Amino acid sequence: MLEVIVESVADAREAARGGADRLEVVRALELGGLTPPLILVREIAEAVSLPLRVMVRGNAGYATDAEERAVLRGDAASLAALGIDGVVVGFSDAGQPRLDDVLDVVGAIGDVRATFHRAFDQLRDPLGAIDVLKNASPVDRILTSGGDGLPQARCGRLADYQRRAGDRLTIIAGGGVDDGMLAEIGRSRCVREVHVGRAAREGRRQAPVTATAVARIRRILETGH
Repeated sequence: MLEVIVESVADAREAARGGADRLEVVRALELGGLTPPLILVREIAEAVSLPLRVMVRGNAGYATDAEERAVLRGDAASLAALGIDGVVVGFSDAGQPRLDDVLDVVGAIGDVRATFHRAFDQLRDPLGAIDVLKNASPVDRILTSGGDGLPQARCGRLADYQRRAGDRLTIIAGGGVDDGMLAEIGRSRCVREVHVGRAAREGRRQAPVTATAVARIRRILETGH
């Protein structure tokens, strides 16, 4: 499963043409992704038939407050009404997951699912955090880089995370997913889902997504080189 970050309708069309399986819709990719305009999500949903996960995030960090969460709750509810596949959300503080804050934002959006994003990579005890996140019923995925180090080491950690998650959660590899990491995932199958941003943009974060780059990622995942 290849998920590609998009910021525009043009990005979405190119990602779909290149073979993406799912899109993550954001704005301000240079800040790690913030909540996009509702109209953009609607236009992308009309332009492509791929499942959409949409970022619900109000600042470039991983902390939040009651005022911001009130805004994010409204954003999540509006997005859920569009029939999207899910939202992308996550909070942490002092190395601990802020599950109550996550549920405050997404706990009332019906059957819409949620990815716990790379706030996960700020946590002191990732395996323990997986146990905590299993209790958050809207959350069905965790996005993580697998930490630092060579691709083999990162894939090993990702596989450990998936074993801990069991059938309840799916681990998505994302963050620093370069050619070496893509090839290792393709060879080892340490995870079933991969999330890319810069790699789908001909090497520059602010460049547009191209179908050629997305198709190249698919080839590496399929062949392992």
